[in-house]
Amino acid sequence: MGEAGQHAFIFDMDGTIVDNMAYHTRSWVAFFERRGRQIDPDEFFRKTAGRQGREIMRLYMGEHLTDEEVKLLNEEKEAVYRELYAPHRATITGFDDLVVKAKACDVALAVATSAPNANIDFTLDGLNLRRHFDVVVGAVDVARGKPEPDAFLLAAERCGAKPENCIVFEDAPIGVEAARRAGMRCVVLTTTLPAEAFAEYENVIHIVSDFSQLTIDELFK
Repeated sequence: MGEAGQHAFIFDMDGTIVDNMAYHTRSWVAFFERRGRQIDPDEFFRKTAGRQGREIMRLYMGEHLTDEEVKLLNEEKEAVYRELYAPHRATITGFDDLVVKAKACDVALAVATSAPNANIDFTLDGLNLRRHFDVVVGAVDVARGKPEPDAFLLAAERCGAKPENCIVFEDAPIGVEAARRAGMRCVVLTTTLPAEAFAEYENVIHIVSDFSQLTIDELFK
């Protein structure tokens, strides 16, 4: 693969490496309940999947909030999430196998996530996954969150790979759109939404329920 330039796999984290989106939604419900507010979990999920916490916080708690207020509220919500999800932390079936095989084929591996650093540490270090990755890009590393392509483009640049030589793994339409804007092909995991939610994206090359349904050869066809 070397002569065609560096190839890279870029993974979203939440809902892609780990099947945790239901726990994020639960933690938002609990966060709002503390403030006497009821939210419809399904509608909330549709509106917010893949977005950065600070964007969601302003959307629901008010644009007037200062950066410091948003940071503190977000830290509270994420602490609730980590407490809820900690007993269930696990990678999605086939993930570990795929990254080991990718490494053996000299594919660079990156994470590009909307998550804050505390959640990145919680997942990557909590599951001893950081050793697999050459590059980790989080919410603090980019000015604009998904659907803007910034996180994926930065991950590709740090991997030394051109966008056309990158494959993104995602579970949310907002992330697939970010990959499209970055000029990258995308594999969708249906951990979060059904396949039909991704019908309009021509950059999607595979839709699977877990990583065991993928082979390296197939991905580079």
